Formats: sequence, C-alpha cells, structure tokens
Amino acid sequence: SDASLLVVLLTQLGHVEDHFTSLQRMYNNCEVVLSNLEITYVEHNRDLSFLKTIQEVAGYVLIALNMVDVIPLENLQIIRGNVLYDNSYALAVLSNYHMNKTQGLRELPMKRLSEILNGGVKISNNPKLCNMDTVLWNDIIDTSKKPLTVLEFASSLSSCPKCHPNCTEDHCWGPGEQNCQTLTKVICAQQCSGRCRGKVPSDCCHNQCAAGCTGPRESDCLACRKFRDDATCKDTCPPLVLYNPTTYQMDVNPDGKYSFGATCVRECPHNYVVTDHGSCVRSCNTDTYEVEENGVRKCKKCDGLCSKVCNGIGIGELKGILSINATNIDSFKNCTKINGDVSILPVAFLGDAFTKTLPLDPKKLDVFKTVKEITGFLLIQAWPDNATDLYAFENLEIIRGRTKQHGQYSLAVVNLKIQSLGLRSLKEISDGDVAIMKNKNLCYADTMDWQRLFATPSQKTKIIQNRNKNECGKSALPSYLKAHPVPTLCHGQGYLPLEQVALSPIQPGLEHCQGWGSQNFSGQSMPVSPPPVTISSLYQI
Repeated sequence: SDASLLVVLLTQLGHVEDHFTSLQRMYNNCEVVLSNLEITYVEHNRDLSFLKTIQEVAGYVLIALNMVDVIPLENLQIIRGNVLYDNSYALAVLSNYHMNKTQGLRELPMKRLSEILNGGVKISNNPKLCNMDTVLWNDIIDTSKKPLTVLEFASSLSSCPKCHPNCTEDHCWGPGEQNCQTLTKVICAQQCSGRCRGKVPSDCCHNQCAAGCTGPRESDCLACRKFRDDATCKDTCPPLVLYNPTTYQMDVNPDGKYSFGATCVRECPHNYVVTDHGSCVRSCNTDTYEVEENGVRKCKKCDGLCSKVCNGIGIGELKGILSINATNIDSFKNCTKINGDVSILPVAFLGDAFTKTLPLDPKKLDVFKTVKEITGFLLIQAWPDNATDLYAFENLEIIRGRTKQHGQYSLAVVNLKIQSLGLRSLKEISDGDVAIMKNKNLCYADTMDWQRLFATPSQKTKIIQNRNKNECGKSALPSYLKAHPVPTLCHGQGYLPLEQVALSPIQPGLEHCQGWGSQNFSGQSMPVSPPPVTISSLYQI
C-alpha cells in the first residue's frame, strides 16, 4: 500500500547515489541476510551482480521503486518470513518503474527460490515485469497457513517471452531453459512429508529440509527448516549441557553450540548476548539484566527489581510503529535501557490526522534523560528548532547497533538545526556506522575521533553537508565564550594558549575534552585526568 511505501521514503538516508553505495556495501559477498532484504531506489543501468551471492533471507524481501531492468537474486533459495512486510508478505515487488513507463524492472530471475516458510506474496504495479505469472507460487509458499497473496500482472504480458519448451508445465522465471522453475512440492509422492526431488517415494527429502534436496538424508538439504549445524539440518542446536545419569548432574557438552538465527555456532557474534538456554539474542528478558563476564555478554537474574528496561521502536507494543510520538513517548519514562531502536521522525512533531495522533510536546523529550543504553539504533530526523543540542540524550552511554537503520547505521542525525551533539556521556558505538548529514548549524563533527567509540575496525562515518568549517572557526567559538565567561579550553595536541583559540580546531569546555590539558585565563596549566571517551557537545553530527 502507499502507506507502507511511505516507510521506505521516510527512512532513506542521503542521495540515490549514496543509497546504492550503501546497498552494495551491505550485501557484497553476503549469503545469509539476518533481517530483511530491501532493494529500493535503484536507478536504470546499475549493476546489481553483488546480489547473486544471497541464498537466504530471515525476514522479508521488499523490491520497490526501482528502475533497473534486472535484479539478479538468482541464488536465493529460501525466505523465512520471520518478519513480514505490511504484516502479511514475505515477498513484496511493488511499483518498479519510471513515471514515463519506458524504464522499469523487466526480469526477476529468482530461479532457485523454492521455499517461503511464512507469509504471502504481493506483486503489484510493475508494468514492465515479465514471467511472474508463469511461476507456480503454490509450490513455494506454505498454503496450509493460507497466506495472503496478491498477484497483479501487467496488461502487456503478451509481449513477454515464453517459457522454454523443456520447463515443467510452462513454469519459469524467465526465458531460456536455465530459468525453468524447479518444482519440489506439488510433484511429490503421497509418502513425502515435505519437499522432494522427484515424483517417486524414494525422492522424498528429509523432514528437516527446506527448498529441496539432493538426497534422502538431513545432510542432503538445499536449506534447513529450522537449524543448520555445519552441513546437517536439525530441529535444535546441540545443547550446551547434557544430563549425566551416573552422577545425576549436568555436564558441559563438548559439542554444544549456540543458536544464532537458523545457524548453530560455537560462539555468539561479539555484539550479541548469550543466554543460559544457549541462544544469541539482541536483548535479555525482563527479569534479567546484561552483564559482561570474561569478555562474553550474558543475561543474569536480577537481585530484586531490575532496572527499568523498555521496548524500543519495532519491539513488543511498539512493533510496526514508525516513530516516537505523543502516544508512545510516556512508555519511556524512567527507562535506563531501551531494547530496540529510537526513531524520531518529522511526523512526531507534526502529528498524524489519520491515526489521530497529536503533535509531540518537545518538553516530553526529557523522558530520555534517564536512558544510558540503546541496543538498536538511534535515528533523529526531527528535533525542536530552538534546541542547540540533543540534550535529551546527554546521559546516553552505549549504542549497541544490534539492529541498524538500512542494515548500516546505528547513529544517524539528519537535517536538524542543532549547533552541537550534546552526547557528552557516549562511550561506545558497538556496531554500525554513523551518519551526520545536512545539519546546517552543526560544527566540528568531522574532527571527532570516532574510532575511539567504535568497537570494530569496519565501522565508518558519513559526515557531510553540515556547517562550513571556516564559518565554525569564526563564529561558533565567540558565541560560546559569551555564554561562558571563564572557559577552559582543550586541544587535540595538548595545551592551548588562549590567544590561539580562534585559529585552532578546538572544542570549548573542559567537560567536553577527551583527556588532554587545558589553561585558564591566568595562563596557568591545569592537568586534566583522562575522562571516559565522550563526544564533545560541539561535535555536531
């Protein structure tokens, strides 16, 4: 629906060129997508060959608003549908054409797609797209769950190429024998409990297989219904402990593994939390809290009442919500940790007549002053015009980035009028990139040593179109000095004589220094013990 597409429109960061670069970086050499695969805004003549490596998507696949001819997801075998687009669809192909209708998506050769475990299919408003009507979708989706399926094909299908004569019952993804659809369900013998590779009982796949198989064993599956343990499909991962009937105790299982998505792993990724049940999770349960032991983050039972942990955007009662707004902001009162994301979009302050949501009172943003940790991402695309910094998040210490905006950004501050960040307590951005863009009054964001906040060497910053450096040097500091008659000043190389202030890229205010020296007006040097790594309130993202 148009309302659903609005989500994509509102959350695109940067220009189309930047968006494509982000897609390329995100999915290059990727085989398993742990969340959703969203391919949007791709222009004509773009090379999308980097998508050929993708074999599995845990959430949904959204292909929308593209003008490119071909999207080559030719090795995609399974869409799990753990999250559904518009709460209904595991695969949505929507409005892929140019306004003049001379350009648009023509081919979607997903010739290996054989399994959608949950959710339906929606194909709508693609005037140039061929061969979607020659795919037998009932062989792919789980018809027993009666998923919602909407298939609207173009009226000009007569001009589309026919299936190759060798394709089974004229089912194909495109022209040529290589694009014939391989059927793995509707052709199976009655004895088969799931997929098969042929019509006779000996061709049945193991019941742990998804998408098809090459033989009868659980190690012959093309994909796994539940978990993959090395080359074998299993109902559960090997437990971490086993009961010893001789000693009547639980012993450590040397072959035990953690469940991570649909895979069994020896160790959880560095930015995930380990549970006693042997799972890699993004957040702990309500009666447990997160703690680090021997370099591993774990969930432990609270002694008495836990600190207040709240659900963020996309979690629990806020699932499907786009932005913090007047209706939900009170749910964050007294929270110290937010499991999920914090998104503040323009609709928050404008209100929404359709949902009868009033405009958000800026004073309500103070509820975030108690927040020290966000497990997902922080996205701010709207903020009170009279605010000089992100004052409400002044006590925020950690952004973990376990979920990221567009799979890339864990901190994004875009198109605000702030003069500085004000994130003075921020110590760590565990995963994900930083985008600080189009903030016309923001200075010094690019002078920050972001690497000291990052936990991995692959993390990057995108700091563009903020206030001109020359303007910052001339006007940002004097205005600060007027407000702070006896300032202390820090500099990246050590002590800074006051007379050099106007010529140096400094960040005013001792409380914003990253552990260097300072001087007062008398010229006396004052050693400063290194405080925790913080972002200067003048570092404006």
